Amino acid sequence: MAMRAVVTGLVAAAVLSWGAAAQDTATGGFRNSDPDAPVEVTSDRLDLARAEGTALFTGNVLAIQGDMRLTAQWVLVEYVLNPDGTLGDDIDTITAREDVLLVTPEEAAEGDEAIYTPQTNTVVMTGNVLLTQGGNTVAGDRLVVDMETGLGEVQGRVRTVLQPATEDQ
Repeated sequence: MAMRAVVTGLVAAAVLSWGAAAQDTATGGFRNSDPDAPVEVTSDRLDLARAEGTALFTGNVLAIQGDMRLTAQWVLVEYVLNPDGTLGDDIDTITAREDVLLVTPEEAAEGDEAIYTPQTNTVVMTGNVLLTQGGNTVAGDRLVVDMETGLGEVQGRVRTVLQPATEDQ
């Protein structure tokens, strides 16, 4: 369940915008084509800290679900702790760092860090954010996505390159 949330949550981070280059640019989203598909996670190391409610995947982390692929060097899953101090079943946050890349058949998003918060259905990607779809790109400092609606916003100094459509497209 935890890694399903990683992939499902972070898929919304690959939201693309083809609007004007402004300080804040709204984006239109896409959804995971198969959120119920099994998730396969590989990494060089997994450290579980049950008392702290964390699972840390490090080194060449690769999470695949259906036709989506998430890679990073570091993925931390933090579970909610119950008021009595016991470990809950729900995920509090999932953080991916270092060379974060999310790829689907049509889009890709990369950045230095991505944080998914299931309780608010929010993904925030920061640090050298670059979104691509075909030859089109959007770059900015920060991407914030509402996973429920699939809508997001690229913030900071937004730079957009739009490629004209050809007859074949």
